[in-house]
Amino acid sequence: MKILLAVDGSPYTKKMLAYLVTHDMFSQGHDYTVLTVQPKMTIRVQAAVGREALAAYYAEEVEKILAPVSKFLLRHGINAKSSWKTGPVGSTIARFAEDGKFDLLIMGSHGHGTVVNLVMGSVATKVMAECKVPVLLMR
Repeated sequence: MKILLAVDGSPYTKKMLAYLVTHDMFSQGHDYTVLTVQPKMTIRVQAAVGREALAAYYAEEVEKILAPVSKFLLRHGINAKSSWKTGPVGSTIARFAEDGKFDLLIMGSHGHGTVVNLVMGSVATKVMAECKVPVLLMR
């Protein structure tokens, strides 16, 4: 099975990863890709800081998220590919999952925001609305 793990470094990401490695149905034999999405900076910010500074910022933020996730998965025998994108987070995750022809998308959820977002976070809500790939949310 081809599985996409959408991560952001939050406690919900950690819970999702812990669940993943402790349940046999997600053990060996799957093809994993870890994705993190960074919100795109506004045009004004991009112009003010410049390309090099912006690229360095994204690289640093992505490394903070992906390095511990990759290390954790490797410790549990999962050698996952890593990828990152910039853009609207929910839409970008949904598009990446569909374009990559993943069988399953697994991501953490959170419980704050508007009434609609009491059960799922705003990114999870967006992914669920736009993604045709099955989504497993971890709380």
